[in-house]
Amino acid sequence: MIRDFPADERPRERFVQNGPENLSNHELLALLLRTGSKQESVLQLANRVLSSFEGLRLLKDASLEEITAIKGIGTAKAIQVLAAVELGRRIANLSDDDRYIIRSPEDGAKLLMNDMRFLSQEHFVCLYLNTKNQVLHRQTIFIGSLNASIVHPREVFKEAFRRSAASIICVHNHPSGDPSPSREDIEVTKRLAECGKIIGIEMLDHLIIGENKYVSLKEKGYL
Repeated sequence: MIRDFPADERPRERFVQNGPENLSNHELLALLLRTGSKQESVLQLANRVLSSFEGLRLLKDASLEEITAIKGIGTAKAIQVLAAVELGRRIANLSDDDRYIIRSPEDGAKLLMNDMRFLSQEHFVCLYLNTKNQVLHRQTIFIGSLNASIVHPREVFKEAFRRSAASIICVHNHPSGDPSPSREDIEVTKRLAECGKIIGIEMLDHLIIGENKYVSLKEKGYL
């Protein structure tokens, strides 16, 4: 049984300690299968599945019937494997053309207007862009009243480094519906823009979302 393995040899523990990139194919598959049987551990079962398909290349095209034909693999386990394979296939087929491009403040506002205009609290969100101004990632950094001491540049730019972003756009909402910038909004904008210049990640804009309207602090001259 998998519990009989030393902790540093168990797939789940190794995943947490070393990251998924350091796990073998059969260890990753074992995490999907979750359990083995009285006769074999889940690692042994995963090995047997891979051997049946001569590795990942044939497994990626396997049918539900082919996988459930393997002893120890029921419908539920087979569906979990095929779902993971399909997700991998869809990720592999993603292209830059599928990413949202921000060419203007209006583009940024359109992307988030419907999500943010009805929020009852202020949400501070960052959009992380590549060199083509395509959105790589969206992250909510903070929820609550905005001030320069709470929205720390470290939290904003940490994700930019993680995503290898070339630039960022900050967005937050005003629950009152009035997107006019406050003194705190301006202070936060200037502080983040200065930090961005130092580390080489440009802050393109700071948008404030109101009730079906927005303000661009770049257009207002604060950037």
